[in-house]
Amino acid sequence: MLQQTRAAAAIPYYEKFVSRFPSVEALAHASEPEVLAAWSGLGYYSRARNLRRSAERIVERGEFPRDFEGIRALAGIGPYTAAAVASIAFGLPHAVLDGNVLRVIARMTNDAGDIGAGATRKRFQGVADRWLDRARPGAFNQAMMELGATVCLPRAPHCLVCPVGSFCQARQEGTECRLPVKLRKARPEAVEARVVIVARGGRVLLRRRPAGVSRMAGFWELPAFEELPGVGGANLLGRFQHTIVNQRYSIAVYGAKLAPGRAPKGAKWMKPEWFAENPITTVTRKALGMFPNR
Repeated sequence: MLQQTRAAAAIPYYEKFVSRFPSVEALAHASEPEVLAAWSGLGYYSRARNLRRSAERIVERGEFPRDFEGIRALAGIGPYTAAAVASIAFGLPHAVLDGNVLRVIARMTNDAGDIGAGATRKRFQGVADRWLDRARPGAFNQAMMELGATVCLPRAPHCLVCPVGSFCQARQEGTECRLPVKLRKARPEAVEARVVIVARGGRVLLRRRPAGVSRMAGFWELPAFEELPGVGGANLLGRFQHTIVNQRYSIAVYGAKLAPGRAPKGAKWMKPEWFAENPITTVTRKALGMFPNR
């Protein structure tokens, strides 16, 4: 959950998730819609699917893997997470490289390489591996991450109280506030979209995203205005902004009526209480909040 998400935002989802799935067996035996519903609102839903697949793998083998390669082989586990788990849980000598550690290394070595570039990250991983205390890898990794999170801050590093300040080359050269270097990504693409809330008899018309789509497959959502040629009496309920990866959506939400028999193929009429038990897109949840009579 902490991948791409701040801890403060993840905590309530985490508490709800582990209450719903209190063991790896419970998660492995849950259906994908159940897991996605519990994850709904966190975004980056491939994480939830990977977590469920990893739980299935662990149950199949009868235990959690205890070596770096075995951990790395679990769905959705990258080198950082594998190194963190291997070192902290099992005392294995693998150095972590997250954003905090990248910043510490960039300043300690006065390296102005772009930390978004693969070559820079490979070079920094080599530095972290050389520095690693192999007798206490878990403690060392946590200390490096904590140093970056509490002292070697992005905009105003606390250099005067830094325990390793005397070794910091950026501090000696006066470049600490210019490091690390991260080149700007392209600006998000602006996208206009219109969704329609059609309610009837206490139910709302929703459609399910097909399995072949690359994003949010299997999630239920409101139909787009263009998908309801028979819609009538549409009135604008409001607008909101929503960002997904590199796209910034401007969503216009309409309330409308639909003649009987004009619902598009695959759409269903759903009761509000059904929403909590099934995966609903965040855009849909936000839009439904603008509809007082659902």
